[in-house]
Order: sequence, then C-alpha cells, then structure tokens
Amino acid sequence: MEQKPETQAASARELAQLTRARGGILGIKAGMTQVYTENGDSLAVTVIDLKPAVITQVKTKETDGYQGVQVGFLEKKAKSATKPEQGHVKKSGATGFYHYQEFRFAATESLEGLTVGKALSAEFVKPGDLVDLTAVSKGKGFQGGMKRFHMAGGHKTHGCSVSHRSLGSIGQRADPGKCFKGIKMPGQMGNVQKTVQNVRVIRVDVENQLLLVHGSIPGPRSGIVTVQRSVKAVARAAQGKK
Repeated sequence: MEQKPETQAASARELAQLTRARGGILGIKAGMTQVYTENGDSLAVTVIDLKPAVITQVKTKETDGYQGVQVGFLEKKAKSATKPEQGHVKKSGATGFYHYQEFRFAATESLEGLTVGKALSAEFVKPGDLVDLTAVSKGKGFQGGMKRFHMAGGHKTHGCSVSHRSLGSIGQRADPGKCFKGIKMPGQMGNVQKTVQNVRVIRVDVENQLLLVHGSIPGPRSGIVTVQRSVKAVARAAQGKK
C-alpha cells in the first residue's frame, strides 16, 4: 500500500517514543467504521489519523522550572507563519505549525532520546491497551434545558399553555431571594474539552499512521485528538495490580 505524503515526511525524520509518564501522541479524527474480530463479531471503531507531531522544544528543570516537551502539529507553509514563530521552530526544520501542545514529565523522568526535530512515534501503544482520548466536543450553540441537561419538561396536557419545555422553578421564596450560581439553565452547549477514559485500542497501523479505537470519541471529524495511556491503568501498574 502506498504511504500518505504526511507519512513519507514523517519517515524522513527520526522517531522518538514518548514513553515517559503516560506518553502521548496527536491525531486527527478521521471518522468511524467497523472491523471484525477473529470470532466474527462486529466492532464499531473510530479511526484516528496520526499525522506527524514534531518536537519543537525540550523543557528542563534548569531552564523552565519543569520537565516536558513541546510538540508542533499540522505543519504550515512559511507564508502563513510569522517571523517569531519561524524562529521558534527553526531548529526543528519546520516553518511553523497550526497547533502546539506540551507533555509534562515528573522531575524523576529522563529526557534521553527526546531532541528537537524528532517526530513522535505511535508505537508506544499496542492493540489491547487502554488509552485516554482528549478532544474538543462538537459545539451546539445556545440550547435549552431539555436538550442541554435532558430535563423532562412540563406537562403536555390541556391547560399547560406554552410551558411544555420550561424548566420550572429555579429558586426559593423571599429567603434567600435569589437564584444560586451553577443552576442548570439554558446556555452554550458543547465546544468544551472532553476526555473519555479507558478506551480500548483495536488496531495500530504503523505504516500508514492510523489508530483504531473501540467506540466513539468526542469532537467532529477533522478535530484534533490527544492520545495518552489510561491514567487509571498507569496507576494500577504502579501499584502492581492487573
């Protein structure tokens, strides 16, 4: 199978596995499909396109006060990047990126093998592993309480006038004489960062840089997805549990 241009560009760079702490890799939500197991069962999977994520900066305790790496994702042309941005990513051999993100490490973690210009490898996850997926959910605009919080609404019988989809009471009497903050009311729905935990990895296509995970994940197609090892699985492993 012929490789994608992005994959060919990534293969030209040295690869680094971000195995420190929970690790991390970035991808694009490509859509959903289905695959079949050896038993013939059908599994709904989400396909994540793991485009190259290039290390643009290595942060150390001495220079920045903490340890971590900054990666650039979705490379842009020089005409679309400002001069300061081009200077910032010059050592990585790129002209700029549309998205930057950091992965932090504990002070005890080693930064060996993580140098500017390397691309993150997807091989730190294997089929069967559990991962946490973070993305920005679909924005649904200004919505009412029934859609936003799954409220039941009012009675749908004769005499209830136009209050079928009303929230009902939102406060008390003269005491306290106000509505408390945080009450569930109409407002902006979606367009917030969401994380789904313990998602099973079904398949890893290293050649074409594709990751198949079980079920649905937040965000629209073409949205950026952060893939990290399951924080709960990492905690269990640290305690010596299965």
